Amino acid sequence: MEIIRSRKNAQLRYFRELGRDSALRRQEGRYLCDGEKLLREAVEKGVSISGVLLREGGSQPPLPDVPVYTAGEEAFAYASPLENSPGPLFIAERRPIPVRERPERVVVLENVQDPGNVGTVLRTAAALGTDAVILVGQCADPWQPKTVRASMGALFRQSLIETDLDGLSALLRSWELPLWGAALSPEAEDIHAVSLRRAAVAVGNEGRGLTQALLARCTGKLIIPMTPGSESLNAAVAASILMWEMAR
Repeated sequence: MEIIRSRKNAQLRYFRELGRDSALRRQEGRYLCDGEKLLREAVEKGVSISGVLLREGGSQPPLPDVPVYTAGEEAFAYASPLENSPGPLFIAERRPIPVRERPERVVVLENVQDPGNVGTVLRTAAALGTDAVILVGQCADPWQPKTVRASMGALFRQSLIETDLDGLSALLRSWELPLWGAALSPEAEDIHAVSLRRAAVAVGNEGRGLTQALLARCTGKLIIPMTPGSESLNAAVAASILMWEMAR
């Protein structure tokens, strides 16, 4: 197998750009994944893979119909968006995971900008059987490599929707789901005092929380009880607790 050593190689540059350019990812309907575990899971879930880039010395994956390339150390590091990646890198085709006809548990993220938080929420949602994750506003790109890695394969099986506030309201009306907003507010109700059996819950930006525009569309506000002196929880942690309460 030919080893790519030049940064000018067209295939190498495509891997690099796909990992760094969100507009290209959306245009192509493809995204970059990293690691043997993710590759195995993608194959198991029937995800279409259009290319694999191995670090020099890496073992050939059992994908006879997929183009496989090998890159020297410097070239591979140039292509990879993650530091010290053992590889392989591979290109996955985006595919929508349909939402069940009558969803009962939905988590909404508004302006959550940290890719690790978005990926962790996707991973937790898949683990707890959350019917859909909805991204509203300026959330981290769910298809960027850091989000994909944090999601640990959840993108291969978790229903995900990106929309705006009007689109969110329309979806929840069609599903007949109330929307609760997690907020540090005097009028917020303890999560233990509210039924989340059939509900959507919203978590906001890491520093500013939910916008007033979204809170205005909520049935009510929720708060996770904490010990005195605790200001707030990490967005992904808060969303995970809320999803656990919905599942419980």
